[in-house]
Amino acid sequence: MIKKRYFIQIAYDGSLYHGWQIQPNAITVQELLDKAMSTFYRQPIETLGCGRTDTGVHATGFYAHFDVENLEESKVLNAVAGINAMLPYQIAAKKIVPVSDDAHARFDAISRAYKYYIHFEKDPFKLNRSWLVKDKLDVDLMNQAAKLLLDYTDFSCFSKSNTQTFTNNCKITTAVFEEKENGLVFTIQADRFLRNMVRAIMGTLVRIGKHEINLEDFKTIIESKNRSNAGQSVPACGLYLVKVEYPYLR
Repeated sequence: MIKKRYFIQIAYDGSLYHGWQIQPNAITVQELLDKAMSTFYRQPIETLGCGRTDTGVHATGFYAHFDVENLEESKVLNAVAGINAMLPYQIAAKKIVPVSDDAHARFDAISRAYKYYIHFEKDPFKLNRSWLVKDKLDVDLMNQAAKLLLDYTDFSCFSKSNTQTFTNNCKITTAVFEEKENGLVFTIQADRFLRNMVRAIMGTLVRIGKHEINLEDFKTIIESKNRSNAGQSVPACGLYLVKVEYPYLR
């Protein structure tokens, strides 16, 4: 029995799903992907993702690993079209790559990047894909605050309570807002992220943009390590996992 490991990269619109990870009594991306791949490869396939995404969160560059037994590598790698034919339109396989037998989609990732989209005028084509904010925001001040994130490593104040992580330390390398037509895009990249971290950061930065708190307040919130001091989590609809990097994938 020969078993080989592969990575699959997928994109999905998370609007209809209860996040990535399989759970009882709810439809998830992982459940549908595993079913499609098991049917195509004619053997049980169980994927393990690079992380969790919550209900309503999207992804354009999500990775998962899986093992296949007794199949030629060419048949595994050329399966993208066949797997896509078995997936709902909201989920798309992008590529499959061979990796070593001990490669791990979650633990081997060296960086992840998210984008968060905001728009300022009602737009039916952005429903469930961007967050409508009706207030005027001070983008320059928000960028000043976002830059401060690079000076810290402990982000307990932005972490969901009662998680099973061994540390709340992360190294953020990029945090910046860009103005787009009738909207903003926030890009953040780090070696790892905590549960709900990006949405909590966004909720706090928006408070900065509304002049509800200032830069010194922002520093105090981070240094407090207390989630109750930070802003509310923003809606999931604007959040996208866009990139995951591995030392052996280019």
